[in-house]
Amino acid sequence: MIRMERHQDNHFAVRFQRILSTSSLIVGVCAAIAMVMVGLCGIVLYQGRQDAMEHTRDTLRDISLIAQRDIERNFEFYALSLQAVVDVLSDPNVMALPPRLRRLVLFDRAASARYLGAMLVLDAAGNIILDSAHDIPRKGNFADQTYFVVHRDHPDFGLYISDPVQSGDGPSIVLTRRLSHADGSFAGIVLLSINLEYFHNLFAGLSLGPHGTMSLTGRNGVMIMRQPYDTRNIGRNVKGASTFAHFQTAVQGSFIETSSIDGTRRLYWFSNFPRYPLIITVAAAEQDIYAAWWHRTLLIGSLMLIFGSAFVALSILLGIQLRRRMRAESELQLLARTDGLTGLNNRRSLGEILEREWRRARRNRSVMSLLFVDIDRFKAFNDTYGHQAGDDALAAVARCISASIRRPADSAARYGGEEFVVVLPETSAMGATEIAERIRGAISGCGIEHATSEYGRVTASIGVVSRVPGTDDDLSAAIKAADEALYYAKSRGRNRVSLSETT
Repeated sequence: MIRMERHQDNHFAVRFQRILSTSSLIVGVCAAIAMVMVGLCGIVLYQGRQDAMEHTRDTLRDISLIAQRDIERNFEFYALSLQAVVDVLSDPNVMALPPRLRRLVLFDRAASARYLGAMLVLDAAGNIILDSAHDIPRKGNFADQTYFVVHRDHPDFGLYISDPVQSGDGPSIVLTRRLSHADGSFAGIVLLSINLEYFHNLFAGLSLGPHGTMSLTGRNGVMIMRQPYDTRNIGRNVKGASTFAHFQTAVQGSFIETSSIDGTRRLYWFSNFPRYPLIITVAAAEQDIYAAWWHRTLLIGSLMLIFGSAFVALSILLGIQLRRRMRAESELQLLARTDGLTGLNNRRSLGEILEREWRRARRNRSVMSLLFVDIDRFKAFNDTYGHQAGDDALAAVARCISASIRRPADSAARYGGEEFVVVLPETSAMGATEIAERIRGAISGCGIEHATSEYGRVTASIGVVSRVPGTDDDLSAAIKAADEALYYAKSRGRNRVSLSETT
């Protein structure tokens, strides 16, 4: 390509880079906005996950509190029933009553209580001496039972709660109190059995979720009840389980652990009874905790990704359209400043270039040179070879001019018809004359046939003017001087370079 075309292409490339950067900036900003939106959505969803965990923890604590209060209230009643028997046994008037009446007086509180089994009084040898269910006590000895041995060997033990045992009323736990003689010696025990159905029905009535669990365990690690109910878990010792280790770290609290019974990972809430050696535990499976959250996350996350992707896609399309529009506008601006035939600046651009360079030269007190280039006998060439050949010749001359100027600041324009102007900032008369000779030689060297020319080929005459603009100097005067130098070259035989005498 010719130098001027390269210069104009560089200018277009700069503008195109600006277009690309602008559209890329728009796409980048839109993509950043989409990422921020997705990020904010992710934060909200993550917070929702945390909220689901906290809500479940609060629910487990409430369920645990409900069950604990119910158990404590009933155990308080059972303990009072036992204590009432202990107190009445010391009254000789009651013991002198007939068996049936004595039974009603001793066991009236326990007789109507739900989930209670037998209430018995054992002597110091472990034999049954009083029975809440029969006027004549049933036969039996319990001297080998742990609850009997504990009271026999520990006078101050108080209320004892046994591990689950199998009785005639089904799986039960036994609550016992010591009986003492007036001198404090061991006189036997009072025992009351509580059917484990009480705990089973209590736990079953509380909502735990599809994979939730609830258990009541002694502090010795023996499980009294677990929901979901499985007889194999009753009496099972879980003291070695990883979950049980947490129960000993605080009075109450929560943790996440995998169950040793079914391998399910759960959130646990536990509470140690303040007055009884019992621990209640309520747990919810992670899959249940996050079930609703996962459904909401998948729905909202999918919609956000779809809308975010659509937003980015639309921004890309907008960027592409903007790029096309700006490129079209840039091309139109370039066409408006360029001569369509030669690719050089047109006369409008030339005026702007001349004004700009003239002001710069005047401001910097530097020299500025102008070349007026005119194709010799061009009208005759057109008449002989036609306008198409004339256009080809003009394009060839423009290429010669562009190829002959070296610096980026140098510029050339089609002035009109077969005339061209070259603007050479900071170029002396000698340098301008050398460039003019280079242009003239290049045009002549093309060897374009011109039969009506005295040289037999297309040639050009060039007028040169160099000025250091003063404060009052006029650009039009310099242009006129270059034009006069051009006509002087033509008058001397054409195919020449003429330097203005007013330089």
